[in-house]
Amino acid sequence: MKRKMRRSDRLMKFEDALHLLTKAEYGVLSSVDKEGQPYGVPVNFVFDGDKSIYFHSASEGHKLENLIHNPKVSFTIVGDVQVMDWKFTTAYESVILFGIASIVEGDEKQHALHRMALKFSINYMDAFENEVERFLKSTTVVKISIEHMSGKVRPVEDR
Repeated sequence: MKRKMRRSDRLMKFEDALHLLTKAEYGVLSSVDKEGQPYGVPVNFVFDGDKSIYFHSASEGHKLENLIHNPKVSFTIVGDVQVMDWKFTTAYESVILFGIASIVEGDEKQHALHRMALKFSINYMDAFENEVERFLKSTTVVKISIEHMSGKVRPVEDR
């Protein structure tokens, strides 16, 4: 459900939200299990520059069980933060997105892993091909198709 942001004066420009999605190293994936218990877990990810993010996972566990049960997720990224203790507030930037998670295979899986390697292991790309072949079958890649996202920021001018 898409809700109106309460503090619309804090709405981040769409281009800035895309930039934060591109530069951030990790986000918190939130899902719900069969009993309705929420579960949030930090994961590193890569943004495809369009309408999806990807992350990798072991082939079993709490995270995947939740996604198979209910593929609706939210994903939160927090960028630069500065506690302004003398003003009893915080300067921040964040993006929250809502989407549908699905497991990807084949070329899309390999492409997502390659993009993750470029983002997180650029200095070791010569070893990527050997590693991906070794772990491809035991690694799951999840795609979140973004349905809605918004960014929020408390800019420098407010400090």
